[in-house]
Amino acid sequence: MVGFPASEQLDLFRIVAAVLHIGNITITATRADDAVMPDPSQAERACHILGIPVAEFTRAVLRPRVLAGREWVTQARTRQQALDELGALSKTLYEKSFGALVDRINRALDRPTSKSTFIGVLDIAGFEIFEVNAYEQLLINYTNEKLQQFFNHHMFVLEQEEYAREGIEWDYVNFGLDLQPTIDLIEGSGSVIGVLSLLDEECIMPRATDLTFTNKLHQLWGGDIQGDEYHPGRDKYEPSRFEQGFIVHHYAGKVEYHTEGWLEKNKDPLNDNLIRVLAASSEPYVASLFSEFADAPSSFAIAPGSSHALTLGKKRTLKKGAFRTVGQRHKEQLQSLMAQLYATQPHFVRCIVPNANKKPGRIDVPLVLDQLRCNGVLEGIRIARLGYPNRLPFIEFRLRYEILTPGIIPPGYMDGRKACLRMVDALDLDKALFRIGTSKIFFKAGVLAELEERRDATLYDIFSRLQAQARMFSSRRQMKKILNRAVAIRTIQRNARIYAELREWPWWQLYTKVRFIAFTLLMVLDPHLSFV
Repeated sequence: MVGFPASEQLDLFRIVAAVLHIGNITITATRADDAVMPDPSQAERACHILGIPVAEFTRAVLRPRVLAGREWVTQARTRQQALDELGALSKTLYEKSFGALVDRINRALDRPTSKSTFIGVLDIAGFEIFEVNAYEQLLINYTNEKLQQFFNHHMFVLEQEEYAREGIEWDYVNFGLDLQPTIDLIEGSGSVIGVLSLLDEECIMPRATDLTFTNKLHQLWGGDIQGDEYHPGRDKYEPSRFEQGFIVHHYAGKVEYHTEGWLEKNKDPLNDNLIRVLAASSEPYVASLFSEFADAPSSFAIAPGSSHALTLGKKRTLKKGAFRTVGQRHKEQLQSLMAQLYATQPHFVRCIVPNANKKPGRIDVPLVLDQLRCNGVLEGIRIARLGYPNRLPFIEFRLRYEILTPGIIPPGYMDGRKACLRMVDALDLDKALFRIGTSKIFFKAGVLAELEERRDATLYDIFSRLQAQARMFSSRRQMKKILNRAVAIRTIQRNARIYAELREWPWWQLYTKVRFIAFTLLMVLDPHLSFV
């Protein structure tokens, strides 16, 4: 269906194999903590697969050339920096290859029509709360905050549109802003510096560390209020008491984040040297993944201090896709996703794992409750209870609950709205608990449950009386049969006794003997005479 030729399949396998070989590269350190590669065999295999020179690859990983002012200098990397470089390279290769694969599938499945319609499926990772929560958990939970805000907004936009369509009196409330303080705390907005914004700022400071970032965050969001402006995000922030980190009050609960290693994780660890080596690969597929860097001059071919080196330094921040922190890239991708979601007609499916053992018929209540809290169902229910979450068409409400109001609605036709008005008056419901629209009746949370209990009680009483009548009829019929049998037995016994008495009486014997003769003579004398 997609039609991948053998060459494209080989390119995909090439990237996966290269990532595996890069993971096998061994990096050690000298006494001066300079990174060295004692066994270049794994690097040679990876470079052969990627189609790049092993000498340039090794130099870009261990001793890259960096721009210092107007001059290019060689920087010796430490073992940890080299390992981070290789890890970042593996992630980048996999990310770009996966993106190219998705684009290729989209092009293969694209069917141009007059209408630009499509169906998309977004699989959302749930809210994450671990014993140790790092930078990755912050980004995931930040994404869930944005998506939950979209869910709240979408759900109540539809709700309030139906209220307006039904003529329900309702003050418009933007429930999508309930999570905005937490989102502002994380991403920042306007003059507000969020966690990610402050982290990006610390990444460019020369002597910044994870501890200085944490202290600035405490001072900014957990310290004394400076000026008259108070941001509600302060209520969502709390300094960690025992660890280097902070606590954020998400909609799913409190999460304590540990900030060790955040600056290194947020930086773009791939240096220009390694990127341009890959952009100049002899393998077309690998070179295409880094084609956006191919037009820039290589740092290896530029003499230090030349005008080209200065130009490259100026263009550095303008290069597409380069020199952006992980937080910046995540925010850009999330903004693009949210823009697409707001332009579509979404439908939501919540998946719940009943137990961790994957066995039927078992429900782990704490596990299910934790999932309901983390995927926003409880938050949606909390907001839904503020409106009129239960609604029924007039005819359905009348058919289901007319049994509670016998005799209220006269025989014959009656308008559904008038019938519902009579019924709710007879049910003695508080007017604040329901609203009657043009085609539906709306109820606050819990009202229908109470009506269902009253209906069940009424039906129980009706069926109890019906069962009592049925049991009475059945018992009477059974008792009548018993009485008739007793009467029949007594009659048989009486006739038997009479027969026993008459059997020896001479006159009875004579009667039995002459009875047939007498009847025959009578029939001869009068043929029309009949005897029963």
